[in-house]
Amino acid sequence: MPVTYEPVIGLEIHAQLLTKTKLFCSCAAEVGAEPNQNVCPVCLALPGALPVLNAEALRLAVRAALALGLTIAPESVFARKNYFYPDLPKGYQISQFDRPYSSSGHLEYELSGEVKRAGITRIHMEEDAGKNVHGVGNDSAVDLNRAGTPLIEIVGEPDLRSSAEAVAYMKALREILVATGVNDGNLEEGSFRCDANVSVRPKGETKFGTRVELKNINSFRFVQKAIDVEIARQIALLEDGLAVVQETRGYDAEGNRTYSLRSKEEAHDYRYFPDPDLPPVTIPSELIEAERTRLPELPRATRKRWIEEGIAESAAQTLTQHPGLVRFVEDARKHAPQLGLKKIANFVQTEILRGAVFHGLEARFSVTPAQTASLLSLVEKGTISGKQAKEVFALLENTDKDPAQIVEEQGLSVVSDGGALEALLKDLIVKNPKQAQGLRDGKKQLAGFFVGQVMKETSGKADPKLVSELLEKLIAEV
Repeated sequence: MPVTYEPVIGLEIHAQLLTKTKLFCSCAAEVGAEPNQNVCPVCLALPGALPVLNAEALRLAVRAALALGLTIAPESVFARKNYFYPDLPKGYQISQFDRPYSSSGHLEYELSGEVKRAGITRIHMEEDAGKNVHGVGNDSAVDLNRAGTPLIEIVGEPDLRSSAEAVAYMKALREILVATGVNDGNLEEGSFRCDANVSVRPKGETKFGTRVELKNINSFRFVQKAIDVEIARQIALLEDGLAVVQETRGYDAEGNRTYSLRSKEEAHDYRYFPDPDLPPVTIPSELIEAERTRLPELPRATRKRWIEEGIAESAAQTLTQHPGLVRFVEDARKHAPQLGLKKIANFVQTEILRGAVFHGLEARFSVTPAQTASLLSLVEKGTISGKQAKEVFALLENTDKDPAQIVEEQGLSVVSDGGALEALLKDLIVKNPKQAQGLRDGKKQLAGFFVGQVMKETSGKADPKLVSELLEKLIAEV
């Protein structure tokens, strides 16, 4: 009987902390600067330069741990992780080893409507390395702008059983870090990246198989493809009677294959030891409580609340993808609580999202929440129709005008003169006897014909609700 294998997956996520400066010096932690501009004796590892921990980085790291339910250690230690690589100027990376600042948490995520839960072993702080730049003439060069950038590494338990679960876990983690202002979630720029530990074992077996680490995958799509390819490779080896070798592998997106980077035998002995230049990190309870109060409502909780208030699940999912969107919707509601959340959310999704621009935690909209609330209030009062609201919105974008001002300037108010609309409908009924008789005979869809004709005659200014009511009365009278 053929053996059925199941994958066992654990993710290690590296997330850059959103500080203005690096982890142990005052150099700018920014993307896009000219090579080797944001460097100093500390991040260049010049003799005598001493590191000093960035207090803001510690605060953000604590906030991330609290959001994910980890236990904060009152004292933790930075260690030196020793290895040689051209983009590591010190010859070691400052990280945390046996005494991280937080441990034992979990992440709940959703997949196909089911809520799943995966453990988090620990989160520790560390500095990033620089970047090797190839193809500089005929040479390779090193850009050390990223060296010393503050990171947290979120080490997940091997609780994931498919590539789809891995992607769902990664997306849920990213949205929490973005919502809490810890990380900008930018995979392309490398501020949120993933290593995946993958093994397979016969279904029902409790012992883990041989683990392979897939390094530095920077998109959700590639995470899923790399894991699937690696699972297939390991199963094929086992079915051929061969052993899986413990190693580190990369992912070639063009060839959709994984390839060996470093085998176990060649793996570094990192020779961790406490960094003598950095004292133990003490995290006061006051700091922990201050960061706990800064935690916003997390995206899953917002979605649940909005769905309970009548928003469609798909709309709630879309509108909670960015904290700027959540703020926009809630701010608009504060300006016009009488509208209800559903009307605001629908308008934001159908109209405002099309012109929105997002970059990291920044969100730019073509109108303000106050303008949106004013515009939708005009619809609610019957001053303009839903169709006219779209016209007003187009004229409102990127201006500081009030919607009522635009309605007055453009003469866009709704025609709600019952007498004039009734006369127009009577004329249409006379001119379209076949459609009128069909409506009397119960063909209700023909009501749309008459309403449409009225809207056409009034250039879209008629109140469609009033037109429908008058039509129903006139049809019944004949």
